[in-house]
Amino acid sequence: MMRSRFLIPFVSTILFLSESEAKFPEVFDEPLEVVAFGSCNRDELPQPLWPVIASKSPDLWVWLGDNIYADWYEPIGGRSTRGDGSPAWMQQRYYSQFNREDYRDFRERFPIIGTWDDHDYGKNNAGRELSIKREAKELAMDFFEVPADDPRRSREGLYGSYDFGPDGKRTRVILLDGRYFASGKKAKKPTLLGEAQKEWVEGQLADPAVDLFLVASGIQILSDKHRYEKWENYPEEREWLLREIAQTGAKAVLLSGDRHIHEISLLEDFAGDYPLMEITSSGLTHAWDTFPGEINPYRQGEVFTGLGFGLLRIDWTGKSPTVNALLVDQDGTVQGSQSVSF
Repeated sequence: MMRSRFLIPFVSTILFLSESEAKFPEVFDEPLEVVAFGSCNRDELPQPLWPVIASKSPDLWVWLGDNIYADWYEPIGGRSTRGDGSPAWMQQRYYSQFNREDYRDFRERFPIIGTWDDHDYGKNNAGRELSIKREAKELAMDFFEVPADDPRRSREGLYGSYDFGPDGKRTRVILLDGRYFASGKKAKKPTLLGEAQKEWVEGQLADPAVDLFLVASGIQILSDKHRYEKWENYPEEREWLLREIAQTGAKAVLLSGDRHIHEISLLEDFAGDYPLMEITSSGLTHAWDTFPGEINPYRQGEVFTGLGFGLLRIDWTGKSPTVNALLVDQDGTVQGSQSVSF
């Protein structure tokens, strides 16, 4: 087991050290039955959800991005400040989050993996042009306690995958990176993932030894009518991903964050032989309380706009898994649910 630590040479005055043990997953041969996930988390705000998430006894916690805010800081009762987006400022935010007592208690008990989105990448809506993306990646890897020999450490970008469970009950969590290679939608040939990551994803989805795929993206994949960042801004890439999932026969569930709302979407006419489900959970410390509503033709149930997290309960008793998706608020109350059987 790795010792928890942050020691980054470009910020010599701050050591990111802890005497507690890291909780990067150690056991990969047990099937996942409960997976919790969420996004949009500011270290300076109250974080009431960690004991609620812990009460669900998750086998795994997945960060979905905006895990800290490198470009914003607004303490309660204080003045809001634009973060300078520097590695030093970013490290301070990670240091603060990592060593919070409530989060520390949680991470000492439960395995954690994750990806990022724009605010923890370094700048709102930023892509491949960001000058500090390599430093940002190393800080994120350290925050997730990714081991030194993990392939994610040696490749460009943050993407990676982890397999959990034995044959017949194997789940692969695919963590996409929609920042490091993103060109912006106005490029002549816009790309979200970049060619190397796309080729990697194709190989990941084509693996017949995997019984269930959880595909984690910082931004929404299915919802395509709103004006914010989404895969539909890269329509060819969105079509490619849905086609790859269908053609490989991968049994997949999509996870996303970013929006400061929580909702479940279902693509019922998916080209695969099952309806494709996406759970968006966004609002661990701040949510869109004044959300005016928007069209999402795939939405199941209502949008939840309070603080909350996502939860998957995976039933392996049948020939194929059944996934029950839940949106849970800070009181532990279920605000939305949807099940998919494969």
